[in-house]
Amino acid sequence: MRILLVEDEKRMAQALCEILRLEKYEVDHFSDGFDGLCAVESNIYDIIILDVMLPGINGYEIAKKARRKGIATPILMLTAKAELDDKVMGLDSGADDYLTKPFMAKELLARLRALGRRTLGTTDGTLSYGDITLDTCALTLSCVTNGQSVRLSEKEYHILEYLIANKGQILTREQLALKIWGLDSDAEYNNVEVYMSFTRKKLAFVEAKTEIKAVRGIGYELRCDDV
Repeated sequence: MRILLVEDEKRMAQALCEILRLEKYEVDHFSDGFDGLCAVESNIYDIIILDVMLPGINGYEIAKKARRKGIATPILMLTAKAELDDKVMGLDSGADDYLTKPFMAKELLARLRALGRRTLGTTDGTLSYGDITLDTCALTLSCVTNGQSVRLSEKEYHILEYLIANKGQILTREQLALKIWGLDSDAEYNNVEVYMSFTRKKLAFVEAKTEIKAVRGIGYELRCDDV
């Protein structure tokens, strides 16, 4: 799951990035409101953590602009303001949740898990398609027909997570590169090909009938024609 963090307090941002990466989230960080807005508008994130007070443009305006453009990504708004009116303003701007500084890491992570379940459409921490299930906590791929399972690397997990979340759709190499490696990455399409090959081998290892099919000249889709 890829998270966008827009936070201008350097120490806070560094601490949050470290915490989130330890929890196996992919994180992109921006400290300026305008840069944050551009990242939001890329629409490649699963969750957005958005500070209110930012240089350039504040978090309220970023949330409003995102919703006007039809971006439905869940937004968790952070602020030092604890007044009820400030919380109402944040929620009315388009935020899905609101957390007042200072806060405990456990509470932040719990709120992110709740938003993540909503994004992925799961209530028990697993994603399913065809004859496979994906454990979003243990990063494990399992075949439901034979009980075989295998641990995935982070990139393999994110590829399958993204494909399952967009089942029935063809994802382009560009979409996959942006989603898995992020805006600031210098990853090339070759990276997508290499990790797609690794992921296919994991599907074959558990003897799943679900396959990642290449659509020539376009990208990839997840298929399971035999289940």
